[in-house]
Amino acid sequence: MVLAIVSLASYSQGIMGKWLTESGDAKVEIYEAGGKINGKIIWLQKGPETTDSHNTDEKLRSRKLMGVNILSGLTKKSEKWEGGRIYNPKNGKNYKCSIWLDGDKLKVRGYIGFLYETQTWKRAQ
Repeated sequence: MVLAIVSLASYSQGIMGKWLTESGDAKVEIYEAGGKINGKIIWLQKGPETTDSHNTDEKLRSRKLMGVNILSGLTKKSEKWEGGRIYNPKNGKNYKCSIWLDGDKLKVRGYIGFLYETQTWKRAQ
């Protein structure tokens, strides 16, 4: 039992850390909190003063994007982390989400019903 927990923890560490988004305009730090995997914005090409101007909630449009969780609530299921949400600050919408490792890359998939889009994120410094 202890060996299983240690190996699961080691495997989870693979997704933890800093990732550069596919477009290269943001870095996201993936971390665990309360047994769930989350990811927050830690760098933006446009600078730290960039606001959440496309948020569908008008009250949130003036908040800074730095520190905003764009990945939330993911849990480990087989080879993927699923059951969470991803926030897209480019259109202000939330989607169902799953992530998984593909070698040294991270696949990030957002869903609307049966439609989906997958991005490939690279490990960042």
